[in-house]
Amino acid sequence: MTIRGKAYIAGAYEHPTRKAPDKSVAQLHAESAAGALADAGLTKDDVDGYFCAGDAPGMGPVNMLDYMNLRVRHMDSTDLGGCSYIAAVAHATEAIMAGKCNVALITLAGRPRSEGHSGTAARPGNPNIPDSPWETHFGPSTVNLYAMAAARHMYQYGTTSEQLAWIKVAASHHAQHNPHAMLRDVVTVEDVVNSPMVSDPLHRLDCCVVSDGGGALLVVKPEIAKALKRPLVKVLGGAEAMKGQMGGDVDLTYSGAVWTGPAAFAEAGVMPSDIQYASIYDSFTITVLMQLEDLGFCEKGKGGAFVADGNLISGVGKLPFNTDGGGLCNNHPANRGGITKVIEAVRQLRGEAHPKVQVPNCGLALAHGTGGLLGSRHASATLILERE
Repeated sequence: MTIRGKAYIAGAYEHPTRKAPDKSVAQLHAESAAGALADAGLTKDDVDGYFCAGDAPGMGPVNMLDYMNLRVRHMDSTDLGGCSYIAAVAHATEAIMAGKCNVALITLAGRPRSEGHSGTAARPGNPNIPDSPWETHFGPSTVNLYAMAAARHMYQYGTTSEQLAWIKVAASHHAQHNPHAMLRDVVTVEDVVNSPMVSDPLHRLDCCVVSDGGGALLVVKPEIAKALKRPLVKVLGGAEAMKGQMGGDVDLTYSGAVWTGPAAFAEAGVMPSDIQYASIYDSFTITVLMQLEDLGFCEKGKGGAFVADGNLISGVGKLPFNTDGGGLCNNHPANRGGITKVIEAVRQLRGEAHPKVQVPNCGLALAHGTGGLLGSRHASATLILERE
């Protein structure tokens, strides 16, 4: 079964807030849903499928459907961490293909900034997670577990801090044009490598922002999409995978994208060289570099050379990425912020990105995310979209 061309993204909305001390997570979900419905030209009564992940309060779909007063015949709460909402687009497409729903609403929201969360605190143990009792006493934090992957990549391939810094530089060049971005100042390589060290070899500016916010998407069957007065964005291919501890055969230099990339490209019938715009999950600069390699945009170990000299900057480089500023500069709402990657890909394909960063005649885009920890276990999801 292939999802190629079997559904379209008809609505996309990114919540403008970056700090919401006066709003609940449920309210951010609902406001994002209303925004996506307005964008598509649909109403809540058109929605018959609902998708969310672990950021939704309580029992996820149950509580959110009640809160938003929605009646649906299909729901899904698959939680794959940061890539949950990239996978959700493929899941919604599959549900539409199976006749389970015709209009699938996907929402994300979070308040990590207002709640004081950060990636530097030791991750709490959970006895229900199989390996947690053997790992928690080492006090691992999110940034430590990504820094391990960065250190290994540097050791094995000669990747430098200056090369990683180019990823932040590219994101900042794009964020300057986004009025909602948390960090709008353009930075240099020197700014990044001279920022405080957080977890060797990652500096402060190698890390994503922590924001409140949300977003929503509407995935619909082709007949509905073609009846709406919106540009047509077709789902071409998707894949998901998990990489764990491999029974002790640990290799920190690659991610689950080594499996999801080839599978998604094969389903879409395209190659990495065909992609005109890429939304890449950017929790840290090393996350982007490894995913670029694993997705096939460059050889393994050559990511540093690929990103150097501005190759990710729109209008300058070979592969424009994260033209909204991404997680590194724009926002990172909750630990499942991959929905923003799909939203900006939709903007690019519609020709609705900021004029300074819009890719000319953008017809093919990729959104990819990582959920979990590069240094231990994580999920990956890849989505390929086309303007029809």
